[in-house]
Amino acid sequence: MRYTLLMHHIEPAPGDIPEEAIAETQGAFGAYARALTEAGVLVAAEVLTSQASSTTLTLRHGSLEVQDGPFAETKEALAGLFVVDVPDIDAALGWAEKCPGAQYGSIEVRPCALSVVDGAWTDGCRL
Repeated sequence: MRYTLLMHHIEPAPGDIPEEAIAETQGAFGAYARALTEAGVLVAAEVLTSQASSTTLTLRHGSLEVQDGPFAETKEALAGLFVVDVPDIDAALGWAEKCPGAQYGSIEVRPCALSVVDGAWTDGCRL
């Protein structure tokens, strides 16, 4: 079953985090990604730019609306995600607990409902 581990945290302003801390965090995420890969559970991973660089699109009011930035104004922002293919929620939670982002933010663990694999929809992300 595929689960997405969504990392949320407060976005720091430029210069808020010392270069040494950035390098340490990058190393921790590199080790985490290697562990996921070596365990054979990593499907995909993305680190996102700041929410200020996002654009949100909707058609919910009957016409195209495009706004700069995220749809919701919150203190924490979606920072990145890991998609893992594991047997169950307990395994997904185990990997989420090991994620370095859990030390300064939160990790939302959500099962996938549908996935596109080799151009075809797969129900329940069971591969």
